[in-house]
Amino acid sequence: MKVLVAGGTGFIGSSLCRELHERGHEVTALSRNPDDGDLPEGIEVAMGDVTAYDSIAPAVSGQEAVINLVSLSPLFKTPSGTSHEEVHLGGTENLLRAAEEGGVSRFVQISGLGVDPNADTGYLRAKGRAEEVVRDSDLEWVIFRPSVVFGDGAEFVPFTKLVTTPYVTGLPGGGSTRFQPIWVEDLVPMIADSLEGEEHPGKTYEIGGPDRLTLAEVTRLVYRSEGKPVRIVPVPMAMAKIGLTAAGPIPVVPLGPDQARSLEIDNVVDDNDVDVFGYEEGDLTTFRSYLGLEPGRQRARA
Repeated sequence: MKVLVAGGTGFIGSSLCRELHERGHEVTALSRNPDDGDLPEGIEVAMGDVTAYDSIAPAVSGQEAVINLVSLSPLFKTPSGTSHEEVHLGGTENLLRAAEEGGVSRFVQISGLGVDPNADTGYLRAKGRAEEVVRDSDLEWVIFRPSVVFGDGAEFVPFTKLVTTPYVTGLPGGGSTRFQPIWVEDLVPMIADSLEGEEHPGKTYEIGGPDRLTLAEVTRLVYRSEGKPVRIVPVPMAMAKIGLTAAGPIPVVPLGPDQARSLEIDNVVDDNDVDVFGYEEGDLTTFRSYLGLEPGRQRARA
């Protein structure tokens, strides 16, 4: 199958392109900066920006499937001159238009847990509206809503270290926000499977890893893997929101009001759809084993 992966040189995209290539698909990685990728020979790379339709239409034309991984981080403020609406909604609309006009059959949208057109953060609202336009398209669509994804090159561990310190650190609400992190190498085979078979079109899959961890637990694990203890000092959520809102306009501060609001939203699944792809939660890589804190798959920390 001829597959275009939008965002194919990014963290998840690079792993997915390799997985698809190993399965014998003809893979094209679409990226604004193709030189940033580290992809094996045999994977084509095309330059294009999903917010500019004319830059992506030629690469999409003639493909059999498109996978949309393009995303701004929900963990940090958006870069200057960009917005969640422009990238997540507008970019998805452009990819869908190019796919419909270019003869594509299947469209896989990588979304996120908690997305909703009426959600409390710009990221979740834009992603929710993007899901709506995917469902309204004439293509065979599949939507994935993963929890936070970890692995080499991911933001999750660096983000945790950026907003905390070893030994003693404050966390809004005591770090009670829950995550269900999933290893990238467990997620990408499921995405690849969604291209095959007729049972997937029209389905939305919520995907999480084997553990539900609070931000406080994640923080302790990250520093424990470096041989450092940490004591969590609870910061009242209202105070944290006021502080991040006030600091939001300062360019060097990576967090803002959206990130403050996101700290009140758990990132876990009600029903984990990994079983659709032949997995049980216990088969998946734990965050602890990735960090080298228990037996299992271990990777160099990102």
